[in-house]
Parts: sequence; C-alpha cells; structure tokens
Amino acid sequence: MRILWIDPWTTTVWFAIIDKNGQNYDIIDFWVFSTTPKIDISIKLFEIGNDIVDIIKKYEPEIISIEKLYFQNNIKTWIDVAQARWVVMYEAMRHSLQIQEYTPLQVKKAITWNGQSKKLQLQRAIQMIFQLDELPTPDDAADAIGLAYMWWLNSK
Repeated sequence: MRILWIDPWTTTVWFAIIDKNGQNYDIIDFWVFSTTPKIDISIKLFEIGNDIVDIIKKYEPEIISIEKLYFQNNIKTWIDVAQARWVVMYEAMRHSLQIQEYTPLQVKKAITWNGQSKKLQLQRAIQMIFQLDELPTPDDAADAIGLAYMWWLNSK
C-alpha cells in the first residue's frame, strides 16, 4: 500500500511517499515543492492542484494523509492555507483516494511520545525509525514522513 502525505501551505507544500508491505515500510520519496512567490492566491492554488496531480500520477498512492489545519492568529494566512488544503482534498477525491487527517500534536505524540516536541526531535525520531543515514531535510519533511507513518501505525 502506498501512502502520500501532504502538508499544504500556499508557497511551499511538503510531501512524503511511504510504501507499506505487510509489517514493513519504506520511504520512497520526500520533498517540498514551491509555488511562484508573490502572485495571486488563485494562481498559487492552481499550481498546487497541478503539482498534486503530477505527484498522484507519478507515485500512484492509494491513500492521502493530510495535516489537519489548526487555528493561527493570522486569519488571512489561515484562510489561504485552508484553501490550499481543500485543493489537495479535491484532487484526492477526484482520483478516488482515501483521505486521512491528523493534527501536528497527534503526529509528534505518536512518534516522539511528546506532543510538544521540536522539529529536531521529530527529525531524529524519523531518522531512527526509518534508519536514514541523514536527518530528513528540510525539517518539515520529517512532518511529512511522520504523517504517513501515522497512518501506518493506525492501520495495524
């Protein structure tokens, strides 16, 4: 089973692909893609949609795991990120993919046993779990891998 994890923002979108084979799991890819800076949100959302479709076609996941949006003090940022999230969810549904949602706290707690852990703690935990030679970078890539891993943990 192939799981795609997405953490959508409006300028950068983090993703990770994990394969689950029985009780084993392998990281296939993780990275970040960016939209064109300083352009209208409608164009950014269009770019995000195109990039998500490209990822879905390239990796053929069965499930998309997406980070739940939590309230931020900046309402404009929150609204823009919510729109980016809905573009991802729309494309997931359009491609008949199952959607799972987790909060950042759930991911951190499941992986580091501390819902308040810092990025470096999560990176180190992901490095150990997946036996990576180096820390996953950028640091938000660890979030991406962690969210995909969350689905695996909850599917046992």
